[in-house]
Amino acid sequence: MSDDPSTERESTRSRRFFSRARDWALPVAVVLVAAGIGAAGISSGLANRDRPAGETPATTAAPADLSSCPVTDGKTLAPASGVLFGINSDLDTKPLSTYAAELGHKPAVAVSYLDFPYGDQDRDRLKDTAAKVRADGRILLLTLEPNRDLGSVTPEVAATLAQDLSGINAGGVPAIVRFGHEMNGFWFPWAQQPLEYKAAFTRVADAVHAGAPGSAMMWAPSYAGGYAYPGRQYGVEAGSADFAALDTNSDGALNTADDPYAPYYPGDDAVDWVGLSLFHWGSTYPWGDNEVPEAGKFAEQLTGNYNGANGDERSLPDFYAEYAVNHNKPLAIPGTAALYNPGAGGAAEAGIKQAWWQQVFSPKTREQFPQLKMLNWFEWDKDEAEVGGRIDWTVTSTPAIRDSFAAALPGWLEYGGGTGCGTGGS
Repeated sequence: MSDDPSTERESTRSRRFFSRARDWALPVAVVLVAAGIGAAGISSGLANRDRPAGETPATTAAPADLSSCPVTDGKTLAPASGVLFGINSDLDTKPLSTYAAELGHKPAVAVSYLDFPYGDQDRDRLKDTAAKVRADGRILLLTLEPNRDLGSVTPEVAATLAQDLSGINAGGVPAIVRFGHEMNGFWFPWAQQPLEYKAAFTRVADAVHAGAPGSAMMWAPSYAGGYAYPGRQYGVEAGSADFAALDTNSDGALNTADDPYAPYYPGDDAVDWVGLSLFHWGSTYPWGDNEVPEAGKFAEQLTGNYNGANGDERSLPDFYAEYAVNHNKPLAIPGTAALYNPGAGGAAEAGIKQAWWQQVFSPKTREQFPQLKMLNWFEWDKDEAEVGGRIDWTVTSTPAIRDSFAAALPGWLEYGGGTGCGTGGS
């Protein structure tokens, strides 16, 4: 999914997605059948990209002046108990205050996206978003997308980011930087380049940790069902150093037997949070049918234990155990939601979405995953190239669904309320 406000960029990504869908079936099926794996397994990895299309461009008004405030240590943003509840949405069209009125709680986390390196216009947009968070939220989750190339993320660029974040932190808004998310897929230009990705992530982390101590770094791949997606647009070149790094079992091939996460991990010093994009796109590929999630799917995919309608994906590592527990990092689900296709038959919207949020908000989730510290809901109604039509991911658009969702929010979630620091507004 993408949320780039640029029409030209969106058109390019649409062509990319349709091209991927068109040439998907035959080459991937051949590879997976040879490996004894159903083609459906690969699709769940694609399903988890959490950046929506059509975000409203930033307003042209001057950004709010953020007054100096006490800076919260970025290392302490994970709550000691409870889980931060956040919203991934277009905050210009629907502000955090509206979500607060609809759900009865102000989201603690607001997700925003910027090309990186960025220019003056995006810098103003960043400050404007920070002002919105200061008024009605708690933490900014800033997703940086190195669409130009990873080499453009120089120490100087990283230092400028840190300076901007330092000003935002001083204005009362803590920030978590999610750099180059879903790097283990093939749908972004920074994908499947583990060596340069780790170097670029580390450059950003070093600058942020040194220059913006009120901010933190998040490493967040995509759930990797069907990895390693051979032959795709941003796939790795055979024989390259990156290929060797991704061939974790040294058998000369990239497939589901290779670790889809470890080659991209920049190291404990660089990473403060770990995250995993995790969506319900349906039961089997190709997507587009309205299908109720299987019981236990959320937890099984998070732990590498999924074996269901979309195939046997138990070759995947246990992401939670490896990165949240073994590396002792707070875990975020930066975006999650369940697919509803208004143009298709099948299961009802309420049944699909409720079945998913019941899993996410289950008491078992809190008990099984004590390192889970952030859940961000994906609130977009948009066209999806993978489906060839509009998909409504939202839980607030329909009053009855919204009220049921609000009633289901568990007591262990933590919310926002504004930072209570500084003056000014957007």
